[in-house]
Amino acid sequence: MSGSETSRAMQLAVAGAAVLAIAGGAAFWYATEQSRQAGPDRAADQVVTVTGGRCDPQTITLPGGRRSFEIVNASDRPIEWEILDGVMVVAERENIVPGFHQMLTVQLSPGDYEITCGLLSSPRGVLHVTASDEAAAAASEVTLRQFLGPLAEYRVYLVMQGRAAVKAATVLRDAIAAGDLDAARRAWTAARLPWRRIEPLAYRIADLQAVIDPQAAYLAGREADPGFIGYHRIEYGLFTRGSIEGLLPVADRLVADLETLNQRLKTTEVTPALLLALPADMTGRIVETRPGAAEGAFADQDLDERHLAELEASLDGIAKLTGLLGQIVSGADPALEAELTAALDRVAGDLARLRKADAATAAAGEGRAALTRDLVGLKTTLGKLPPVIGIS
Repeated sequence: MSGSETSRAMQLAVAGAAVLAIAGGAAFWYATEQSRQAGPDRAADQVVTVTGGRCDPQTITLPGGRRSFEIVNASDRPIEWEILDGVMVVAERENIVPGFHQMLTVQLSPGDYEITCGLLSSPRGVLHVTASDEAAAAASEVTLRQFLGPLAEYRVYLVMQGRAAVKAATVLRDAIAAGDLDAARRAWTAARLPWRRIEPLAYRIADLQAVIDPQAAYLAGREADPGFIGYHRIEYGLFTRGSIEGLLPVADRLVADLETLNQRLKTTEVTPALLLALPADMTGRIVETRPGAAEGAFADQDLDERHLAELEASLDGIAKLTGLLGQIVSGADPALEAELTAALDRVAGDLARLRKADAATAAAGEGRAALTRDLVGLKTTLGKLPPVIGIS
């Protein structure tokens, strides 16, 4: 082959690699956007605009039942928006970037709720939900008997993983106390796994989630904010700053907060409707923050080994929930149970392939796009469960 022919071949190879990278990125973006559920032709029951640390409106009144909200971010920071019943998160959307909006649809029972308005320090709004025939009909559809076994089994799972989280955080604390940076990094990775398995429910216990797993992006002072504690503060020190300096008090607090969480998990009421909502909500959270992005804000790569391990732990928690719900749906719709199993298998296969791929290659980009696409598919399949089981 002549020199000109060799040069031409190299140019074609480089161009081909660029096309693959662009295609992978486009597929990733498309799949992520599909998960956001927002669209100009879809009218919401209530539009909420978040700007300047406040919600507009700050007080909302709606009848009970299945209600939709359009959350518009008119601020200059990414935001999350939550509906809270005391310390419990009823529903939420996070990582809404400035100038964008997301839709949230949730089944609401009559009562008074709080709504968050941007930063964790922002004043909360109020959501009044009034009695309605729709809410009464939805409540009467739920029969507890078929959920007794799955609810009891999930309680055992939560307690076991909660204990594991405390034990792993204690190992992390001891490594930090010993001044061993490498051991602390390994211990941090191990400590995240039981947390991610129980996160579908733990994330809804708002007061503890805010101290165990706060994101710097949602704090006024970001990494310098006094409220930046918990797992991600330790991660920031170990992996970004490469130091254990100042981390021991944070690790002590993390162990104590996880012990409190473990006790709370034993008594937190898990209703059939909540059990049904958890796996779809968790899958949506993973997609909406983009795999490896928000949860791995301090990673060297989007999906390095430790963040893939976290995603696998999250999938373990989702699979546990869907397995319990499969016991209920199998009698009503065996085809849907098979579809759900296949959707979980696809996501597990995506993660396995990403473990084998070099993160810098086009194959890794394609793998991340496939993972996002299949997570969106899993969430869609999980969304088919409520009408089949009888909870709308």
